[in-house]
Amino acid sequence: MARGRFRAKLGAMTTERIERARRVVRGFVAVAMVAVGVLHFTQAETFAQIVPPFLPAPIWLVWISGVFEILGGLGVLVPRTRALAGWGLVLLYVAVFPANVYMAVEPIAVNGVVPERWLVWARLPLQPLFMWVAWWCTRPPRTS
Repeated sequence: MARGRFRAKLGAMTTERIERARRVVRGFVAVAMVAVGVLHFTQAETFAQIVPPFLPAPIWLVWISGVFEILGGLGVLVPRTRALAGWGLVLLYVAVFPANVYMAVEPIAVNGVVPERWLVWARLPLQPLFMWVAWWCTRPPRTS
């Protein structure tokens, strides 16, 4: 009998730790997304350089993605919009992935500097990680 209570208490502690970790990660996601979203307006020309040429209106695409980054970052902080913001960020990461691939495949000079090839290739597998983090930190709390 004591063993069952111990496991229940341990499970509750684990759930509390997971929820605390989600709150911390949500804070990082919010700050990062709002900051990057703002950069999409203050440095739009820089971001436009990595928009693949087959896409129209690079500056507009940069601004639109900036708006959604800011909305997603703020949305993860609000319980009512959290899950929607999480899925929105996942979709945003999917939408900007072609720019990351384009930058990896083509030696694009961003502000006159061609980034290290290994660095732009290493960034590609991070996109699924960012997607998972956005999904994970915006899930509803577990009920035990």
